[in-house]
Amino acid sequence: MSPSSFPGGLERKSTSKPAEIPVRITVNGQEHRLAIAPWTTLLDVLRDHLDLTGTKKGCDHGQCGACTVLVDGRRIVSCLTLAVIKDGAEVTTVEGLATDGVLHPVQQAFIDHDAFQCGYCTPGQICSSVALIAEGKATTADEIRELMSGNICRCGAYTNIVAAIQQAMASMDGKP
Repeated sequence: MSPSSFPGGLERKSTSKPAEIPVRITVNGQEHRLAIAPWTTLLDVLRDHLDLTGTKKGCDHGQCGACTVLVDGRRIVSCLTLAVIKDGAEVTTVEGLATDGVLHPVQQAFIDHDAFQCGYCTPGQICSSVALIAEGKATTADEIRELMSGNICRCGAYTNIVAAIQQAMASMDGKP
């Protein structure tokens, strides 16, 4: 019997690594060229390859929103997004929102309204809020709650999160 076959004609699966795929993404204004396995998620690229740990791994099923980032200005859950699909994309994480040491208005509003308790969901909440304001679809607290429903806060800081978004919306006048 050959070492690669089992009794009954079953073949042993190959344990060789698949070829890595070259990917170019710009994260927080800095271009990165990587060679990654085809199944690597954008979340894993950010955290494990680029050491940007602000984006959190929550449920790893796209249900909690802790991993929300902006890709080409749109909010996405990075745990369900294969990085190879975003080749050439512009990604903004919570680390990339501040400019010249000044917090983004949403970041400042979250501090002003104490819109976090444990803070685990906060980076995803902030990135989602930035996109929500840019989308211009929310004008009321109920609309904010509905359009932020993909971001779960297990601590229940929703009232403060909505207040923070309203403050940021007023200060930004609908600008990203």
